[in-house]
Amino acid sequence: MNTITNYQTKINTLWATFLLGTLFHTQLGLMPLFHGQDIAHSHDTSDISWVLWLMLGFFLLPMFAMIGAVFTQSKPFRVGHFWLTLIYSVLNFSHITADLFVTPIAWFQITLMAILFCIGLLLNIVSFQWMRYYPNRRRLEVQEVM
Repeated sequence: MNTITNYQTKINTLWATFLLGTLFHTQLGLMPLFHGQDIAHSHDTSDISWVLWLMLGFFLLPMFAMIGAVFTQSKPFRVGHFWLTLIYSVLNFSHITADLFVTPIAWFQITLMAILFCIGLLLNIVSFQWMRYYPNRRRLEVQEVM
């Protein structure tokens, strides 16, 4: 397997794992409903459509990043992709921190979010390597030796 394809495969696998874990994070929060228990809810009738749009964007960006990683190898995309992974790591860390101030602390959620944070850090590393990769560098080094 060539290096570019290897980076693309790693990146897409990490993004898919991250998104599945994020979906499960939501599922864990709703699990009490399936056992007849109440979950935290608001009696406020305010419009939360903006929150739903933000959540949609949170899921769409990685999906588009996965598609882009398969179909392009351009340097500008790789740089943008790396910065996107950093933004997601910061958002994930912020979410873990916020969850630590919720009473009672749901340690199973914190554990899942910590695992997702680690997956995000691995995605940062692989994305950085992909961003710095020059497909023609090896060929140039071989030509210089000759």
